[in-house]
Amino acid sequence: MTKFAMLTAAVGMLASTAPAGAAETNVELKKVHMCCGGCAKEVAKILAKVEGVTGVTVDQKTTKARFTAADAKAAQRALDALAEGGFHGDTGGAKDFAFKDDSGVKPGNVKSVTVTGFHNSCGGCVDSFREAIKDVKGVTGDNAKAKVTTAEVTGDFDAAELVQALNKAGFHVKVKQ
Repeated sequence: MTKFAMLTAAVGMLASTAPAGAAETNVELKKVHMCCGGCAKEVAKILAKVEGVTGVTVDQKTTKARFTAADAKAAQRALDALAEGGFHGDTGGAKDFAFKDDSGVKPGNVKSVTVTGFHNSCGGCVDSFREAIKDVKGVTGDNAKAKVTTAEVTGDFDAAELVQALNKAGFHVKVKQ
């Protein structure tokens, strides 16, 4: 058997033992909160630690994070890790992975709600937080402070709309019960 034939046979055997449906996936997340270089470095650091994720690049200017996942399960682990770090992003409608709605928010108007777990390392993060919630109808204030990952938002507003606005701005939050 020639070396070429042996190599072809070996590659064929490896391909046949690969899990069905396992395919490398290029992921681009848009609108990830990255108000400063520190935020961008944190996003890159989180993604670099996820098993099955390679080729991580982040762009603070465009608020995009890109990576290659070994498969959809690795892509989901990456999103879960970002959420755990307080980051959220737009997956562009990916079908095999998504940010989980684990906020615990209940729809309906409230006078105040405490959100927790969001990335908040500097004054820029607080500014971005406030920018995200300013257009939520009925929000009148908040007590967000730099480097504190919990904030109370006050007014008379729909709590689910608040969470959606924060997610859209790249913050992953949970509602403190």
